[in-house]
Amino acid sequence: MTQNNKLIKNIENMPTIETDYKLTPEPSYYSGKKYGYSARKVVEDFQPDSYNIGTAISYLLRAGHKPDNPIKQDIQKAINHLHFELDRLSK
Repeated sequence: MTQNNKLIKNIENMPTIETDYKLTPEPSYYSGKKYGYSARKVVEDFQPDSYNIGTAISYLLRAGHKPDNPIKQDIQKAINHLHFELDRLSK
């Protein structure tokens, strides 16, 4: 039996995992007020290949909109992710 056949046999014999996962709607602060675009969809469109840049953009788009979350905190998180990206590019 080849290695691939062994892997396929093992996968076929794996138990099924039942989950209660349900898609929940995004909170209102994830979407813009005027056009209703979600930060996630904007990032997916402009930065599909860079997690850190995309995350920074998301933090900036949502800055100050999440209840009990100061705008400065979101801006700092965005800055942190931009630093992470610069570090990654420097390697």
